Amino acid sequence: MSRKVMERFPAGGPRGSWPAEEMARACRDEGMAARVVMDLETDAFLVVVEREREAVAAAAVG
Repeated sequence: MSRKVMERFPAGGPRGSWPAEEMARACRDEGMAARVVMDLETDAFLVVVEREREAVAAAAVG
């Protein structure tokens, strides 16, 4: 498996706003295995998508 960071969101967003979770949900609705992780060094939420190695190799060739 390979991972790709789709988007970064600052951790200090407005109260009640969850843009990283909303984007991850939209990615999952499109069939991608997306999840939100916290990057402690940059204080940001990352939307990460898991990809199959074969898909990664095909994307590199094509």
